[in-house]
Amino acid sequence: MVQSPVKWFEDTGIGDVAQVGGKNASLGELIRSLTARGVRVPDGFATTADAYRAFLDANGIEAAMRSRIRDYRAGEATLRATGEAIRALFLESEFPVDIAGSIRTHYRELGRRAGLERLSVAVRSSATAEDLPDASFAGQQETFLNVAGERDLLDACRRCYASLFTDRAISYREIKGFGHLDVALSIGVQRMVRSDVGASGVMFSIDTDSGFPRAAVISAAWGLGETVVQGTINPDNYVVFKPLLTDPDLAPIIEKTLGSKERKMVYSRGGSARTRMMDTSDAERRTFVLDDAEILALARWAVTVEEHYGRPMDMEWARDGVTGELFLVQARPETVQSRKTGPRFVLHHLLERGEVLATGSAVGDSIAHGTACVIRTAADIAEFRDGAILVTEMTDPDWVPVMKRAAGIVTDHGGPTSHAAIVSRELGVPAVVGTGNATGVLAEGQAVTISCAEGAQGRVYAGSLAFETEEVDLGELPATRTAVMVNIASPAAAFQWWRLPAAGVGLARMEFIISNLIRIHPMALVHPDRVADSAETEQIRALTSGYPDPTEYFVDTLARGIGKLAAPYHPLPVIVRLSDFKTNEYAHLIGGAAFELPELNPMLGFRGASRYYDDRYREGFALECAALKRVRERLGFSNVIVMVPFCRTTQEADKVLAVMAENGLVRGGNGLQVYMMCEIPANVVLAEEFATRFDGFSIGSNDLTQLVLGVDRDSAQLAALFDERDPAVMAMISEAIRKAHAAGIKIGICGQGPSNHPEFAAFLVREGIDSISLNPDSFLLTVPAIAEAENAEGLPSAG
Repeated sequence: MVQSPVKWFEDTGIGDVAQVGGKNASLGELIRSLTARGVRVPDGFATTADAYRAFLDANGIEAAMRSRIRDYRAGEATLRATGEAIRALFLESEFPVDIAGSIRTHYRELGRRAGLERLSVAVRSSATAEDLPDASFAGQQETFLNVAGERDLLDACRRCYASLFTDRAISYREIKGFGHLDVALSIGVQRMVRSDVGASGVMFSIDTDSGFPRAAVISAAWGLGETVVQGTINPDNYVVFKPLLTDPDLAPIIEKTLGSKERKMVYSRGGSARTRMMDTSDAERRTFVLDDAEILALARWAVTVEEHYGRPMDMEWARDGVTGELFLVQARPETVQSRKTGPRFVLHHLLERGEVLATGSAVGDSIAHGTACVIRTAADIAEFRDGAILVTEMTDPDWVPVMKRAAGIVTDHGGPTSHAAIVSRELGVPAVVGTGNATGVLAEGQAVTISCAEGAQGRVYAGSLAFETEEVDLGELPATRTAVMVNIASPAAAFQWWRLPAAGVGLARMEFIISNLIRIHPMALVHPDRVADSAETEQIRALTSGYPDPTEYFVDTLARGIGKLAAPYHPLPVIVRLSDFKTNEYAHLIGGAAFELPELNPMLGFRGASRYYDDRYREGFALECAALKRVRERLGFSNVIVMVPFCRTTQEADKVLAVMAENGLVRGGNGLQVYMMCEIPANVVLAEEFATRFDGFSIGSNDLTQLVLGVDRDSAQLAALFDERDPAVMAMISEAIRKAHAAGIKIGICGQGPSNHPEFAAFLVREGIDSISLNPDSFLLTVPAIAEAENAEGLPSAG
């Protein structure tokens, strides 16, 4: 007779993994230790590993199991035949009387606690080797939802045991080197949360692609959570900056991406199936699953769970559609990024460019090329070619046997927290998931390159493109007296560089967020009636759906984009430049043609500071100010500094500062610093006067070189003359540094010069510049040159 074959969750903890598996031990730990801290977990119980072994002994099936495995390893039986035969052994067996009785007794008590006689439960498998630090067994065994009644419960338990030998589970253990008979199985029986009429999803307390540890990443969909876990739909995705969650007045949500969420899983009505898939409504597809308060509540739970376990965690959550309550239904250690330690930094660079065939969420940070092998269903999985790029509608755990053999993976559906993405990361196979159209646009046998090295968005390129891999030891970078910062434009790529020992962000370009994420001219959102093109009107309607006011779409998207740029370096300074589009660039935004007049020379035209106080753009500038105010005061990134570009005169500076103040951005208010781009000769000549209006300067060497030498920076014919190392340009820079320091303000540089020319960086060091801001990909090469220049000048060591 088995001692205690069933245990209540509250009577188990993390020390009971050997008996109830990682999943059930963690649920018990959550209930026992974190309920008092506000974390809600549905009640339940677990069968033990001893009960599993007693089941094998009572039915005398272990010898037959060992025989089947020997035949498989000897090549005398296929994976499919082996799995089917072993599963049949379980399904044809019965529970010992004492174990069956204990399961029934606990089920009745669980129903009594809930006040329901025929309680619906989730029946989940928890392998005793599951969720160990060096392997994720996530999804390798089955879960059965909406199980009600004692007979159905025992049947689901038997099927859980059998699922220990699904094809994917056998294959996964072979890959990881686990003995098939060394792994036992515990069954978790948990009260069902009515997420079928609510919502559910997955959450990580670490960014799963970059390893950035200060972010919580949440995926969300309507209905039961299996659609997110299995990757059958494209969910909403949210990212929260964890350090600012301690302030209840802040809402540090730095990303909200609306997923298409075309389908959802709900409880079945009648028949043998317990769940079914159904289409979502248009309203559900256009609406975010979680509101801000719910996103923040889940993120705080993620922090609480991570703190308790002392390591990054992978969690599943659910929202009851009847009560509106949020619950955690699972928590286990994150097993990929948390294992990466040490100061080594690996960079992957495409050396060529090709036509972009598809885009989706990037899984991993590497690049791969090969021929596309398009497989739409698991029935055709045997047709996969080793070393090919696997292209399919979705990659759930059934595909593990071929995922390891693939050079890369591309899917139509799934998000960055799906099981497909988790397993791809663990296997080290780059994947682009949730493209929406890969199986339709990629042809069988077509040569393609998949790149996950360009930020959160993964790209599938036509052709076999050349690339290189570079490994750098960050621990070998020398310290510098000069503050070395980074230039960042894309929020999607911001987390990619968090390990760089930068002193902050010297230039965060607002234009990238507007052109790539927002895509709409701000004035077209203020005055949509002035957009005559019907196609553009429809684009604006589609992009702003879900926002009651179109202008809120601009403010919200811009604020979160800036927040994501600022997060990796908080609380170090992040200098955000106000928009500096030229009129021709603004005109190319959706609706832009209605608000921009053609100019013969846009480079010297209506750009930068001149726009902000002009009636033609003043209302659009108000939206920029609203976004920056929200970043600093609502999201909490008070380390953001605002920088004014292309400011021609001191009178113009006064006008811009006045308009900013009218829109809630008062220099000095709430610690706000305002910098100016020093990029026009007038800025240098009158530097003392500009210095009384601004807290710092940042030299824009590209425009300054253009205007000092009279060379169009975009002219291919004059490219040989465009050189920031020209004595006239260097004299202007030297004077700007001297005058800034005389006025008692900081001055840095954010142009391309120091990245392109080590000798130019050495000149800046000699002149005593305070900071040099570099493109991330040149940071590692330029820092040693800066340190060498400082040593040559005899400057005191930074260390």
